[in-house]
Amino acid sequence: MKEIKLIGLEKSVFYEQLENGLDIYMIPYTDKKNYYISYATRFGSNTTEFIPQGKKRQIKVPNGIAHFLEHKMFENETIENPFTFGSKYGTGYNAMTSFDSTQYVCFGTKGFTENLEFLLKFVNEPYFTSENVEKEKGIIAEEIKMYKDMPEAILENKLRENTYKIHPRRIDIAGEVSDINKITKEDLYNCYNTFYKPNNMFLLIVGSFNPKEALKTVKNTLESQKNITSGIIVQKKYREPEKVYQKEETIKENIEIPKVGVSLKINRDKIKIKDEYRLDLYLQMILSIMFGMSSNFRESLREEKLVNGFYTGLEKADNYDTMIFMAESTAPDKFIERLKEALKNIKIPIDDLTRLKKVWIANEVKMIDVIDNTVYNQYDDILKYGNVIPEKIDIIRSLNKKEIDQVIKSININNTAVIKMLPK
Repeated sequence: MKEIKLIGLEKSVFYEQLENGLDIYMIPYTDKKNYYISYATRFGSNTTEFIPQGKKRQIKVPNGIAHFLEHKMFENETIENPFTFGSKYGTGYNAMTSFDSTQYVCFGTKGFTENLEFLLKFVNEPYFTSENVEKEKGIIAEEIKMYKDMPEAILENKLRENTYKIHPRRIDIAGEVSDINKITKEDLYNCYNTFYKPNNMFLLIVGSFNPKEALKTVKNTLESQKNITSGIIVQKKYREPEKVYQKEETIKENIEIPKVGVSLKINRDKIKIKDEYRLDLYLQMILSIMFGMSSNFRESLREEKLVNGFYTGLEKADNYDTMIFMAESTAPDKFIERLKEALKNIKIPIDDLTRLKKVWIANEVKMIDVIDNTVYNQYDDILKYGNVIPEKIDIIRSLNKKEIDQVIKSININNTAVIKMLPK
């Protein structure tokens, strides 16, 4: 078991890769009573075209199947329901599907070993039948319809749809009702048997526990499950065009105040900085200094009462990063004009850069003291960058004006998609 010290945070990650390929990351705390366990597969809604395990030809499964599969994992003929099992110890169980992954989690203060063992068994033993698949379709259809009635979700999905031309990120994680109605138990088993393999999964444990005992529990549990083997994964790669799919579109919904969505699609290949984490930090820095809570841009919006709400975000799809801007505004055209003008005049003063670096370092120190935050932070790193990043604070300290100016110059500021949502 390898110890990876998180520099400047007085914490260590204990790491081991099992013979079957499963990566295990453990961060023990001696001053906490709770624990959080995440068992994840690198299989999310982005993946619908692949060669199934044991087959030779590529198949296309319905959109939304990763999310559907996650739902079906909670029903099993031989294994107790996770919520029922967890109630014995006051332990919570949940699961989440994203574009890139699906994770199953449990969290509590008691019965650590029992819940770790149960989580592994529950995820590693699927049970799909034609009957329970059909039953689930109605439940997920209602969930999809619920989001179809939420203006913010409609705007966000439409913005992705117009940003990407062929990348599956343009498709909603849950898919459409017509998609899920096509799903069969064979589809689910094809996905499960291909992507729920130990060499495509990782286990993250944070909180009050003993790493050696936890590792022993994991090994003993997996050894008792003879069908847990690694496999070769072959999935479709997408050559997403650089330009946004559609630059402007106006839609109408049942709203009172107009909403606006703007995306800036950034080709990472045209930026000299190739370290993914470092580049992400610079892009986040641009968003924070130019458009964050204390930015001059946001302050001017407040003074002019130009928006009622303003959201910014950064997401990644293969070799593209996308800055997302969403707002509610009584003057949508004026807001769009102001935003585009700000994007064309991005400047990062050295004082703001220095101040933000100090804030980020302080945040890293604060986050490590909260188990949930540590889980989210490390999970994101493992998924995005393939491992934990022990020298985060040193990397943040090394960020400099010369490099961020190079990043700014490399961005095609005009590569934007704009959605205006107006009242019907």
